[in-house]
Amino acid sequence: MGEIVLYGADWCSDCRRAKAWLREHEVAFTDVDVEHDDAARDRAVELAGGRRNIPVVVLADGTVLVEPTDVQLAAAVRV
Repeated sequence: MGEIVLYGADWCSDCRRAKAWLREHEVAFTDVDVEHDDAARDRAVELAGGRRNIPVVVLADGTVLVEPTDVQLAAAVRV
């Protein structure tokens, strides 16, 4: 699997959960902090179709997941 990018923030419990799940399943990803990067925040909103929910997870194939559950993450990365 190619690179996964997770747009999120440290204060976000769903972001912490998603990052923990990815780490637990040894799925490599890039963590992009939208709280301190305006361009990243704008990109996350754009990717999420205008929604301001996080995390926004972009899979290697370009699929975008907004606030995915652990089950959705597992299905998306096929763990």
